[in-house]
Amino acid sequence: MNALPATVDQYIASFPADARAVLHAVRATIRQAAPQAEERISYRMPAVFQNGVVVYFGAFKRHLGLFPPVDDPQVRARVAEYAGPKGNLQFPYDQPIPHELIAAVVKSRLEANLARAEPARRGK
Repeated sequence: MNALPATVDQYIASFPADARAVLHAVRATIRQAAPQAEERISYRMPAVFQNGVVVYFGAFKRHLGLFPPVDDPQVRARVAEYAGPKGNLQFPYDQPIPHELIAAVVKSRLEANLARAEPARRGK
């Protein structure tokens, strides 16, 4: 990837076919889990925002990365085997991508964002 992508579509298009397939599938999973969230490029990778960042996702040489770490202890326990540096998630390409787990992370992050936003809406 040489040029900086301006859109998520450009980001995905810049990768080889096998990585593109994974990125398209993960993007669909994220969209389904957070249908009202806004997509954009942030930190040179696709990101989804709703009341703050929900997740970033990116293609790396040997894995798909999902950022930032999840706060919910139950979800964190479910993703522990994929935890990389600083708790960010790494899903190896040589294993099936756990879309149900990615959806759970997205929903957990979205719920946390909405919970933080609610007091602000009420003026607290």
